[in-house]
Amino acid sequence: MKIHLVPIGNSKGIRIPKAILQQCGIVREVELETEGEKIIIKPVRKTPRQGWAEAFRQMAERGEDELLIDDGLDLDESGWEW
Repeated sequence: MKIHLVPIGNSKGIRIPKAILQQCGIVREVELETEGEKIIIKPVRKTPRQGWAEAFRQMAERGEDELLIDDGLDLDESGWEW
């Protein structure tokens, strides 16, 4: 399928037919990559922090969820420098 480039400010763009967007599952965002002379457009499917809850649950089951640094708050002001 040939598509003409369309000027968009100082850039160029293409219009992607609705049927192709639906076939590829593209809704809102895409990832754009190049491979040699090819431009690869892929749908963004992963949301930030997706799968973190399950990963944390598995860490807890394995006992790998201990703190690496002390996050306690020293409220005793005797050791503080002012």
